[in-house]
Amino acid sequence: MTSHEHSLVVDRPLRTVYDQWTQFESYPEFMSNVEHVHQVDPALTHWRVNVGGVKREYDASILDQQPDRLIAWASVDGPRQAGIVTFVPEDDARTRVTLRLDFDPQGFTEHVGDALGVVSSSVETSLETFKSFI
Repeated sequence: MTSHEHSLVVDRPLRTVYDQWTQFESYPEFMSNVEHVHQVDPALTHWRVNVGGVKREYDASILDQQPDRLIAWASVDGPRQAGIVTFVPEDDARTRVTLRLDFDPQGFTEHVGDALGVVSSSVETSLETFKSFI
């Protein structure tokens, strides 16, 4: 399992940032590797992703969700991955967002991509695109 963490400050208030991040079905708009997310119920989402040409589908369970503080999840099937995103107000109009993704590469292609920084770059790019998106 490898971990990739990036953080940035978004020029929006905490509540606005948190509320947008919890709109899981909008993730394909700012996460280039995410093709589709469907919220099955309040604690379960279904994902279709394409990372470096490797397509995967899996369900993820929301393990912890604290309004305006954090969201933590883990896959329940498919590739092993988990993560947490935290939200910390910098001031009334700006919010620090930190995203950590723990990922268990499967097969040669994913191991090479992970070693070359593809996953880490994807996490960082997703945050930058989210900042522009919101």
